[in-house]
Amino acid sequence: MIKTRYMPTAGRLVGAVSLGALGWFGSDMVRPLMPDYTSFGWFNYVNLVLGILCGWFVMGSRAGRGWGEAISNGLTGLFALVFWGFFAQSFNLMLKQSLEKRFEGPVEAILGMFKNAAEYAAYLVDPMLIATLTVGGMASGLVTEIAARRWS
Repeated sequence: MIKTRYMPTAGRLVGAVSLGALGWFGSDMVRPLMPDYTSFGWFNYVNLVLGILCGWFVMGSRAGRGWGEAISNGLTGLFALVFWGFFAQSFNLMLKQSLEKRFEGPVEAILGMFKNAAEYAAYLVDPMLIATLTVGGMASGLVTEIAARRWS
């Protein structure tokens, strides 16, 4: 069978569903770690969509290469999800702060976005969260590999 770059496959679907579920579950674990005054809004939904996109494009495109690489694939998808999650949430906060006139210019706003991401990271250094995401990422990689082998 000819594989194309954007062709839907079972590996892509399972990668998207599993990493999306991990994004939602991880978002629920993050909520108690943040300060009480934090307004979450669309937090879970944004991380769900990011998980689906990272599962489809990052994990699904690399599925079917072997069991050892399946674990690496899952961790790569997890790191992509965490990176884009930090980016999206800190960008959202930067936009809110910009509307409140906390920055004098665009460069200061972009630097503020990195500061916001670092503050978020400080709250998320929790062993249970890190262990859950790591094991969940490896499991996502393995089920994506199983789907890619079984239904391709």
